[in-house]
Amino acid sequence: MKKWLACLSAVGAAVALMAPVAPAMAQQKFMTIGTGGVTGVYYAAGGAICRLVNKDRKDHGYRCTVESTGGSVANINTVIGGDLDFGVAQSDAQFNASKGVKAFDGKPQPKLRAVLSLHPEPLTLVARKEANIRSLADLKGKRVAIGNPGSGTRASVDELLAATGTKTSDFSATAELKADEHGAALCDNKIDAFFYVVGHPSANIQDPMTTCGAQLVNITGAAVDKLVNANAFYSDAKIPARTYPSQAAVLDTYGVMATVITSADKSDEEVYLFTKAVFDNLEDFKKLHPAFAGLTPEKMTKAGLSAPLHPGAAKYYREKGWLK
Repeated sequence: MKKWLACLSAVGAAVALMAPVAPAMAQQKFMTIGTGGVTGVYYAAGGAICRLVNKDRKDHGYRCTVESTGGSVANINTVIGGDLDFGVAQSDAQFNASKGVKAFDGKPQPKLRAVLSLHPEPLTLVARKEANIRSLADLKGKRVAIGNPGSGTRASVDELLAATGTKTSDFSATAELKADEHGAALCDNKIDAFFYVVGHPSANIQDPMTTCGAQLVNITGAAVDKLVNANAFYSDAKIPARTYPSQAAVLDTYGVMATVITSADKSDEEVYLFTKAVFDNLEDFKKLHPAFAGLTPEKMTKAGLSAPLHPGAAKYYREKGWLK
């Protein structure tokens, strides 16, 4: 009996020593994506990507989570600082960070790396019907939300105002609202208009248009044309008629691309798995939000990517024959 117990104890000890190396007990790893406001398309994109990454979590061991943030500039700074693994950022913010200009004036980010491109993001101007705003010139003397500091919207609006020779003092008041705040402020008559860089359709635009009859306003003119022509990361954009139920006509504006960025400090393995999760499931990804419907590998591997491509993403693209 004693021999049997001793033998059993030895087997138990051996099993205990072996347990940590079993695949089921592998240490879980985490990756986090910085996005934007919880009602915006960035947050939806981050959630869609994490869903695809987590689908195969038992195989690769990574658990993906989404974090709501202040937007593009904040995401780039936080990714470079090491507190986020990936971030969604406008293509102009990616360009500015890689060159050390505009919001990153004198502070180029050599560790910034591009991963992939997402959907187009037109700069969108939404106004109260009663405010009688039909063009950019009509904003003079009005209460205007220009985007919260650290957001891509704010960076784009600052460039637009400079290009058109407009100062914030030309408005009767300015508001630095987050994306999930400006719709309610418009309908509560706290502001007359707000700018928002976003993929369409967006709940943050749909809601005020439905709730209080808000209207979209064209962003056009010679100064806008000059701004677009001077910056490769901008392009003319149109929001098709009936994108929103009360939108009867095509809206003319310009915009950027939403992109995903990371840091050079991230391992090739992690970025490769992230990239693979998106492209191996691209058709499923495209169904998760209307703004993703037109995505193609050709655009997603090139459009708006001005920072160096991360080697982990490049490895996947080479395997698919998309990069030589």
